[in-house]
Amino acid sequence: MLIGVVGWIVLGTIVGFIISKVVPLRGDDPRMGIMTGAIGGLIGGWLYSWHTGSPVTSFNMTSLFSAAIAAGAALVIWHCWRWTVA
Repeated sequence: MLIGVVGWIVLGTIVGFIISKVVPLRGDDPRMGIMTGAIGGLIGGWLYSWHTGSPVTSFNMTSLFSAAIAAGAALVIWHCWRWTVA
């Protein structure tokens, strides 16, 4: 179970790192985007497990895919919100 949760966080961190290199940050700290990706990945993996009723296992490709999509969505929402506020 712990390996699955760590996988969601690591995948979200990787997605956050990649998106922080691609998207213009406009003065934001890249660590904030990476942290947002990790949190988005954790929430996405948890929502997948909750919605499907499948237990958290050490390697579930669809939950990892869901975590990556949720991390990307969290980063898009974060950057859109920061651009409208700044």
